[in-house]
Amino acid sequence: MTALFNSLRGRFLLAILLWVALGIGGIWYSSVRLFTMHVEMQFHEELAVHLRELGGLTTLDAAGRPHLTRPLSDPRFAEPLSGFYWQVTRPGFATLKSPSMTRGALNDDIAHSPSILHRVADGPTGHTIVYGFVRETAGGPPVHFVIATDERHLHRIIGAFTSELTVWLTALALALLASGVAIITFGLRPFDRLSAAMQRLRKGEADRIEGRYPDEIQPLVSDLNAYVERTGEIVARGRVQAGALAHSLRTPLAVITDEAEHLLEGPRPGAAATLLDQSERMQRQIDYHLARVRSGGTKAGIAARCRLDEVLEPLLSAMRRCHPGKRFAVDLPAGLLVAMDPDDLSEVLNNLLDNAGKWAAGEVRVALDSGAIAVSDDGPGIAPDRHQAVFEIGETGSDPLGNSGLGLPIARAIARDYGGDVVLDETAQGGLRARLILPPRV
Repeated sequence: MTALFNSLRGRFLLAILLWVALGIGGIWYSSVRLFTMHVEMQFHEELAVHLRELGGLTTLDAAGRPHLTRPLSDPRFAEPLSGFYWQVTRPGFATLKSPSMTRGALNDDIAHSPSILHRVADGPTGHTIVYGFVRETAGGPPVHFVIATDERHLHRIIGAFTSELTVWLTALALALLASGVAIITFGLRPFDRLSAAMQRLRKGEADRIEGRYPDEIQPLVSDLNAYVERTGEIVARGRVQAGALAHSLRTPLAVITDEAEHLLEGPRPGAAATLLDQSERMQRQIDYHLARVRSGGTKAGIAARCRLDEVLEPLLSAMRRCHPGKRFAVDLPAGLLVAMDPDDLSEVLNNLLDNAGKWAAGEVRVALDSGAIAVSDDGPGIAPDRHQAVFEIGETGSDPLGNSGLGLPIARAIARDYGGDVVLDETAQGGLRARLILPPRV
């Protein structure tokens, strides 16, 4: 139910269902009630007319016995057990019955007033609607006139009308629901187009939301496009400014480092060593944060997509030159797409491949491992208790090769910018395996 209320389609559909149910239900109830009242009134008027006709056709002979001058005009009173009956009684004389009443009799208690009265009572073939009145005679007992019809005839007419009305109103309700669904589908189609355009934007398949939308949505689309363009400009300007700041700092920092190296031969080598060490720390911090600023990734932002093979191939060519004698093997499906900016992916893979190339005994392998890009080497590996420590800035793991200790921290920082990670574990042969984990982009 919560999911239904969280959807515009669900809310509209629920509202349509409610109004159709109330509207059709109200029409059904009022129509059946009105028709029932009309049919009951018609039955009552018809029976009252027949009762008066019966009284008008009944006469008394010389002995005082009642008899009819002719049959009633409605032939149903002549059909056996038709459900239409009449009866004339005068105490002390034989009872007159309609030819339709081949068994049983009518209760003439209702015929006790000169006015026509009616009630429901048992009859020869079930419950009947009974009408009756009494006519006084001069010097003798009164004559009781009773006429009746089975309730089943009334219920049959009402039931047939109700059944047909239910069918037509059900068809009308289905038509209204279908038209409501069509209206909802047509009315919300621009939102579907907008959602699809947003998906393409997030996946990097488009750089703006294209298309024309209704007047109610177009301002939102225009604002989103302006926001995307403005964000891209801010990121681009930030990268340029970060590069300019790094360049402006590197030159004086290089001068300070050079002077510190000269001071090592002077009277205060300890102070010079401290100055040199701090300069190197500053250089590492500049390189690290510059790499972070250049990263275009974000957990919630708009991502680009790139082909892994197009990014990996030039990196492998460079690694084979930088690490001669080492074999770089690739076991990846062709055309694999990665939801990262190609420059960021290149930065991450370059650090992982370079680190593996330095420590490998003979081979570095790149493969897909449980949805992650795994870079493995056959080197000595790293003790498991140091798998997290090597991600600290400047941590080289007692590296005799003179690494700066920035490769793995930068790789992890960029991956986490995209909502992923870089983790380390051991291969079956004891080497180190670095896995670039990226969550799927929706």
